[in-house]
Amino acid sequence: MKMLKFIGDFVRQPTHMEMVNKELEEAKLEKLEAETAVEYAQSIVQYNTKRIERLNTYITDKEKSR
Repeated sequence: MKMLKFIGDFVRQPTHMEMVNKELEEAKLEKLEAETAVEYAQSIVQYNTKRIERLNTYITDKEKSR
């Protein structure tokens, strides 16, 4: 009996509310993924900013010691 319900649920058209809820969940997931990408990109920018500062300081120190 459960198998028949499963098959019936599988082949029936989803209701409008089911489709809206599914799209809402997809949008939430995509937003979370985008926020993760932003955090990653910000950390890369911060890493390279500190790296540039460190290398510029190194160059300045070496030029002063000449």
